[in-house]
Amino acid sequence: MRALIDGIQKGNFAVFGRAGMDMFADPQGTKAEHAEMFRADLGGSSANICAGLCKLGMQSALVTSVSDDTVGRFCINKLQHYGVDTKHVSVLGGEYRVSLAVYESTMDDFQLCIYRNNAVDFQVTNEDVDKVDYSAFGSIITAGTVFAAEPSRSSTFRAFENARAAGIPILFDIDYRPYSWPSAEIASQVLSRAGDESDLIVGNDEEFGFMAGGIEKGLDKARELAATGKLVVYKMGQEGAITLSGDQEIRTGIFPVTAVKPNGAGDSFMAGILASLAEGYPLRQAVLRGSACASIVVSKPGCAPSMPTKAELETFLSDHPGPTQE
Repeated sequence: MRALIDGIQKGNFAVFGRAGMDMFADPQGTKAEHAEMFRADLGGSSANICAGLCKLGMQSALVTSVSDDTVGRFCINKLQHYGVDTKHVSVLGGEYRVSLAVYESTMDDFQLCIYRNNAVDFQVTNEDVDKVDYSAFGSIITAGTVFAAEPSRSSTFRAFENARAAGIPILFDIDYRPYSWPSAEIASQVLSRAGDESDLIVGNDEEFGFMAGGIEKGLDKARELAATGKLVVYKMGQEGAITLSGDQEIRTGIFPVTAVKPNGAGDSFMAGILASLAEGYPLRQAVLRGSACASIVVSKPGCAPSMPTKAELETFLSDHPGPTQE
C-alpha cells in the first residue's frame, strides 16, 4: 500500500484510453432532438480523467490514438487546452474515427448517444505503449473501455507489464460499457484479469457484480480483491461508497446537488481521489473530495469543462452542505 500511495503522491500520471468529442445541447435543459445549437468539448473517460487531474494541479499524459481529421485535431487542441501532455497521442489516417458522444443537460429522460464505429482509440499498439518512459511517471491509469477490443487490449496489458518493470503502480477504473464489447463473457474475463493485475480498483456495484457473476456478489468481490492487498473503491451511487483497504472498510456519503446530467461523474471522482491522495489527504477525506468533484460535474453541462479546479473544489466544500449521512 505504501508503494501505491508513494506513486500517486508524485502527482504525474500516464493515462491509457480514449479521447472523444462531446456535443451537448444548448441551452441547458434542451432535449437533443429539439436542439438548434450544440456546444462541443473534450470527452472520453480517460481524457476526462486527464483533464480533471490537470485542473486539480496534477500532471497527466494521455496515451491514445486519434483520427487524422478535424475531430482528431479538435481533441488534441482541447487536451492541450486543459494542460494534458499529448506527446503520446498518435494520429492515424484511414477510416478510423474518434468517438462522438451526443447528449443533453437535463435529467428529464436523459439521452446519451455514442458513435463508436471504427473507434480509433482501439488501435493503440505495443509499439505505442513501449515508447512511453514509465520512469517519468508516478503511476499509470486506465479505464476499462480500452480492453474491449484489439489491439488496445493486448497493448494495455503490455503497458501493465512495463509499469511493473518500472516499479510504478497500476490504477484501474472498471468503466464497463457493454456496447463496446463483443460479449459479456469476454468482458468479465478481461476486466477480471485487469483487476487482478491492478493496485487500485474503482468501480460501481454493478461493475463489481458483473465481474463476480451477479450484482449481489459485487461487494464480496471487492472485499476479495482488497484482501490481496489492493485498494478498492466500491461506488454505490446515491448510497455513497465503501473504500476497502485490507480489513478496513470506510463508508462515505455523497454531496447532494441538482443534477443536469449523469455522465462524467465517475471520471471526476477518480481524478478527485487521486489528486487529493497526491496532496497528502487521508484516504477517507480523499474519497469525500472525489465525491464532491463528481457532484460538481453532474451539476453543470459538459464533462471536461465542468471538472473543478482546486479553487472551485475548495469553494464547493466550504459552501455546500454534506456529505449525506454515512
